[in-house]
Amino acid sequence: MNRTNKYLIVILAVAVLARVGVALYLGNEVDAPPLLTDQRSYHALGQRLITGHGFSFDTGWYPFTQPNTPTAHWSFLYSLFVAAVYAVFGPQVLAARLVQAVLGGLLLPWLVFRLARRIMGAGGLDRQLARRHLQVDQVAVLAAGIAAVYFYFVLYAATVMTETFFISALLWSLERAIALAERPSLKRALWLGLSLGVATLLRQSILPWAVVLAAWLLWTAFVGGALKRMARALIVAGAVVAAMIAPFTLRNYLVYGQFLLLNSNAGYAMYSAQHPNHGVEFQAFVGMPLPDDLSPGLNEAQLDKELMARGVQFVLADPVRYLRLSWSRIFAYFEFWPTADTSLLNNLGRVGSFGLFLPFMIGGLIWALRAAGVRAWGGWRKFSITPLALLSIFMAVYAVMHIFTWAMPRYRLPVDAAALPFAALALSLTARWVTERGKARSAVKPTHNPLQG
Repeated sequence: MNRTNKYLIVILAVAVLARVGVALYLGNEVDAPPLLTDQRSYHALGQRLITGHGFSFDTGWYPFTQPNTPTAHWSFLYSLFVAAVYAVFGPQVLAARLVQAVLGGLLLPWLVFRLARRIMGAGGLDRQLARRHLQVDQVAVLAAGIAAVYFYFVLYAATVMTETFFISALLWSLERAIALAERPSLKRALWLGLSLGVATLLRQSILPWAVVLAAWLLWTAFVGGALKRMARALIVAGAVVAAMIAPFTLRNYLVYGQFLLLNSNAGYAMYSAQHPNHGVEFQAFVGMPLPDDLSPGLNEAQLDKELMARGVQFVLADPVRYLRLSWSRIFAYFEFWPTADTSLLNNLGRVGSFGLFLPFMIGGLIWALRAAGVRAWGGWRKFSITPLALLSIFMAVYAVMHIFTWAMPRYRLPVDAAALPFAALALSLTARWVTERGKARSAVKPTHNPLQG
């Protein structure tokens, strides 16, 4: 076993212990910590599934689900995960917390390590690191170490919500996309499709990014002269994603009598996030009431379409207000300071993770871009096909997508995870600089002069 693997084992152990500790602290109370109310929904769905009631609730449920009627509002895959845990251990929230804490503690740091190694090992960054006496695996191991103790990741791994598994699937898809760009093949296409399919079943908001990712892969293949092979690979990957979504699309059609690709939450999110009641200051934790003039008897598929149309109409009716509202969401999205409307645990998590590492994320990204030669306009084409370019595009697109729809710190966490390799890079460079400065000072210590005593 080499040194890198030994470090990784220690890091994964620390990650699991930290997450299990928080899970035990939160205990069996479904509303702990407060404000993370999606836990109630997944707990209720897990209970209904193991008792044979399917995806439904026994009472009226946020935002528009009627009692004992089929719902498609929540992640099918994550609901099935909770139900599987409850089927084995009983409907205990703590059991779901602990199982997810262990899986999240193993998956997320390991996938950050793999992604960091892909990024730092290509596009000339490996040579730049070698000039500073740093190895790719050193930076990748440090990135995994940060992921292990990054408090927001620790906290959400202990909550009954999709964040941990979604972030893990997203990191997996980014790493597989880089591998496919390096060498298009059927096997790599299958893995990319599987990773994107899992991410989609956890949170369908990944689909716009999947389109951008496919465009980037086609561009890299065009530049590299492998366009036909990449096109075939993307057809395979797309077929895998479609095959994973299809059973739930068919279920929705049988239930609602019309097409609904996956979940019925996009329309309400658009409607609520752009509602005039916000004015020009976005209220992340306020869900807007449904319109009074909705036709009675609409099912969830119909409600989703109707609310999406009204959300778009809010934008078209007053685009200036929409732009000002979106501007306010920038602060909601990048929030790293404590606020009065969130719990102490959430405030500590926010400051102790994003607030602590943000300067290193920015510094590491700037150094990587400079090292990749982005300053030279003639180098943009060469840079555009590097893993560094892919990650930069992802962070920008994902941020813009949420700022113009619905933004809060938890929706930024996938970007945090993608930025950890740059935080590790900045910390590695800083540590190397401090070490070299110390050696330089030791080398120039003045010699003792006997005439001066």
